[in-house]
Amino acid sequence: MHEDPATVRIELGERSYDILIGSGLLDRAATYDGLPEGGDAIVVTNDTVAPLYADRLHAALAGRHARVHRVALPDGEHHKNWQTLNRIFDAMLSAACDRKTIVYALGGGVVGDMAGFAAACYMRGVPFVQLPTTLLAQVDSSVGGKTGINHPLGKNMVGAFHQPLRVVADLATLDTLPDRELRAGLAEVIKYGPIADMAFLEWIEAHLDRLLARDRTALAHAIRRSCEIKAWVVGQDERESGLRAILNFGHTFGHAIEAGLGYGEWLHGEAVGCGMVMAAELSARLGTADRSIADRVARLVARAGLPVRGPRLGAARYLELMRVDKKSERGEIRFVLLDGPGRATLRPAPDAEVAAVVDALSA
Repeated sequence: MHEDPATVRIELGERSYDILIGSGLLDRAATYDGLPEGGDAIVVTNDTVAPLYADRLHAALAGRHARVHRVALPDGEHHKNWQTLNRIFDAMLSAACDRKTIVYALGGGVVGDMAGFAAACYMRGVPFVQLPTTLLAQVDSSVGGKTGINHPLGKNMVGAFHQPLRVVADLATLDTLPDRELRAGLAEVIKYGPIADMAFLEWIEAHLDRLLARDRTALAHAIRRSCEIKAWVVGQDERESGLRAILNFGHTFGHAIEAGLGYGEWLHGEAVGCGMVMAAELSARLGTADRSIADRVARLVARAGLPVRGPRLGAARYLELMRVDKKSERGEIRFVLLDGPGRATLRPAPDAEVAAVVDALSA
């Protein structure tokens, strides 16, 4: 007898959908109840995930769809580009996929972002389902409809908002996740505490060792609470015109690290973890948050095994990279800064203060 999955609802009117959280969901027929059937399906995955889970997903979908196609992309952030995106379009066109085809994104954040972007573009939009297999994707990137690819000058600068029909977070897929990827995913879990829920931050501090040990109960709670917070934010600001920007806490610094080093050198979550330490430090220096919360963020990120010092790219290079950011306006960099316990705000900061933080926190 299977336990019913936990369900978190994203309320977006006619684009509303459920996030299902539980173990063994990938193989369960009920997971896909209520989704369109009868047309074609295409599973977009990567070379790492495909041998682990693609056959199982294919078997679960075979009775629902006329044909189930598959495309396995090369793994890694440095492949999140036009050339790899075109491999999805090549596969769909070669299989004569039509507007009733459903795209199933099976993998981490890179797969989800590219599969979703392909779904947004193919024949001007086809439906898709997110099946995230990494902690980072289950708590963040699979939820909310942001899709896209990287450009050499900036991360996620080319993309579209395209909401999935459903998100399926199967906890069992985390069993095969490398430790480094698990730790990277914890950065996006930690993020939700200081920006929205101090009680959750305290819970993470108390249960971090259980999360690192992959305790299913702890992971289920962390994923559910993270998704609840993101659902609350996205439901109010789907297209990031205001409140949703707080979900980018640590990301302005983090994206600069990723682009400056070359995509894939650091994992996204590693860069975000370090970026949160920098953003919290900047908050303390500007007086928008107490020094104590900045210190708590730094300690927790370090305990999670994530970097707390950025690469020494030079403050000028950081500033240059951060100006190519979706939150920038007319060349002015805007940062998500902590604004009291469990609150965050989007505001500019003097270049000199940003440079001082970078210099103080670069290895």
